[in-house]
Amino acid sequence: MEQAHHPPHALIIHGGWSGHQPAETAAFAAHLLREAGCTVTLADSLAAFGDADLLARQRLLVPVWTMGDLPADSAKVVLAAVRAGLGVGGWHGGMCDAFRANVEWQFLTGGNWVAHPGNLTDYTVDIVRQDHPITAGLSSFAMHSEQYYLHVDPAVEVLATTTFHPRHEDHAWIEGVVMPTVWTKGWGQGRVFYTALGHQLADLQVPTSTTILDRGLRWAAGLL
Repeated sequence: MEQAHHPPHALIIHGGWSGHQPAETAAFAAHLLREAGCTVTLADSLAAFGDADLLARQRLLVPVWTMGDLPADSAKVVLAAVRAGLGVGGWHGGMCDAFRANVEWQFLTGGNWVAHPGNLTDYTVDIVRQDHPITAGLSSFAMHSEQYYLHVDPAVEVLATTTFHPRHEDHAWIEGVVMPTVWTKGWGQGRVFYTALGHQLADLQVPTSTTILDRGLRWAAGLL
């Protein structure tokens, strides 16, 4: 007898600093994942990170929680789940400025935010890997938003970068710095995807940015 098909499950946990529009961006990601055939659960409590039974039922975890404080016990639960095969995908401060005091979380994600010189600025995102399914066929594109300066794990696989050209002397020393903007990495059996784009919903709706997010989440879930 043919077994019934069960759609992959994705858990989006949103909250934290409201300036990053966590509910709105989470809803956008949920739409993309549903279009990809996933069953999506939205949670607005940090407690979900520490729910081992809930995480065990998921194919993908999407953290959308800027500047939170993740309890150590919850961090151990979610890191173990990813090590066992749970995918993680996220963007901007919701993933790499989520839990500033938790270095294990930063080890998992592959980077942490430290600055966005010039605040909202014009910059270019350069695609540097055409042979990866997330960025295949994409070209460099322009953004007007926060240009993230991150401390990045040298083990990440960089798919896109941005180059800093400060427009004032406050950060003149970073002229020409090439910064990873989109990357993947492994954590045990889990896949990890990150894009620094996504300060607000409009940034995720820039067409190439949307494509990167859509493909990245599906890749992290093992669907691409």
